[in-house]
Amino acid sequence: MPDNIVKDNLQSVLESIELIRSRFSEITRADDFVSTPEGVLVLDAIAMRLQVVGELLKNSEKLVPSLFEKYPEIPWNKIMRLRDIISHHYDIVDHEIIFDICKNHIPKLAAVVRKIIEN
Repeated sequence: MPDNIVKDNLQSVLESIELIRSRFSEITRADDFVSTPEGVLVLDAIAMRLQVVGELLKNSEKLVPSLFEKYPEIPWNKIMRLRDIISHHYDIVDHEIIFDICKNHIPKLAAVVRKIIEN
């Protein structure tokens, strides 16, 4: 039973990643998130999806504690901690960090989550 829940969670992570990628597609620099009301809206939407990703990964790890051990190339704990920051301290979320995550880390996360689902 936990395996099915984890697989569903990971599929939902991929769905959130695709939404992040779609929303991020028009962002070319970190300041695009804060220079217009539309940019702030995109930042908020992406932050919400990053929160969802962190929550789903956190729940999956609770069900299968060793789930991410075979994939050390992803900083799983940082993703889960980002969820906590977004949830409880949104006022300190840095748009430059969100930009870096979207640009440099989301593609790798997607590839590893796909690999976990396949295995």
